[in-house]
Amino acid sequence: MASATGIPDQNPASRGSEENEPLLGEPGDASQKSEKGIQFNFIIGTAVIAQAGIWILTAIVWAAVFTAPVSLFSAHPLLNSAGVLLTTQAILVLQPTHLPKQKKQGTNIHAVLNMTSILSLIAGLIIIEYNKISHGGIHFVSVHAILGLVTYILLIIQALVGITQYYTPSLYGGLDNAKAIWKYHRMSGYLILLLFFATISAATQTDFNKNTLHIQLWAIIVASVLTLIGIVPRIQMQKLGLK
Repeated sequence: MASATGIPDQNPASRGSEENEPLLGEPGDASQKSEKGIQFNFIIGTAVIAQAGIWILTAIVWAAVFTAPVSLFSAHPLLNSAGVLLTTQAILVLQPTHLPKQKKQGTNIHAVLNMTSILSLIAGLIIIEYNKISHGGIHFVSVHAILGLVTYILLIIQALVGITQYYTPSLYGGLDNAKAIWKYHRMSGYLILLLFFATISAATQTDFNKNTLHIQLWAIIVASVLTLIGIVPRIQMQKLGLK
C-alpha cells in the first residue's frame, strides 16, 4: 500500500531498522530519534562538523565581499554562497530520517530549502550574466564559469526529478518506478555538492578574486573538506541501494 503522498505504508520499526546504518559508525549513530524533533537533524552525529565547514566557507565569501568595494557583481558570490549553504542544510535535514513520518516531514523541508537555494543561485546567475553583457564580457570561458554552468544544469534537472518522483510518482508509471530512481537522486545530490565546492574553489583563480576579493584557495578547500567530513559519514548505505 502507498499513501497519496507516495510514501509506502510500512511498519515503522522494521523500516527504521533497515535504513539507519551510516557509512561510518554504528546503526543509529546518525538517525533521527523518534522522540526528537527534526530540528536536531541539523546537528546529529558529525553534522556539527559539516555546519562548521559550510558556515566558515560562507563567512569567508561574505567577509571578502563586504571588505571590498561593493558593486552589482558583489551579489553574485553572496547569492551563490547562500545557495550552497541552503543546499547543505537540505542534505543535513533529510539524511537522518528513517521512519515514514520523519521522511515525509524531512522531504518537505528538504524541498523548500532546495527550492530557496535554486532561486538564490539563479538570481546569482542572472546578475553575473547581466554584468557580462553590460560590460561586453566573454561568457563561460573560465574553469569557474564552465563548472558553474554544468552545476546549474545538473541542479535544475536534479530538482525537477526530485520533486516529480516524490510528489507526482504517477509521471513515472507509479510509486514503484519512482522509488527505483530515488537512490540515483541521492547519489547525484552528493555529486552536485562536490561540484559546488569545485566551482567555488575555481572562483579563487579568477581575475576578479585575485584583484578584488583575495579569497584564498586553501581556505575554501579546508572549509569544503570539513563540510564533507561532516556529511559523508552520515550517508545511509541502504538509501543508496548499497545494502
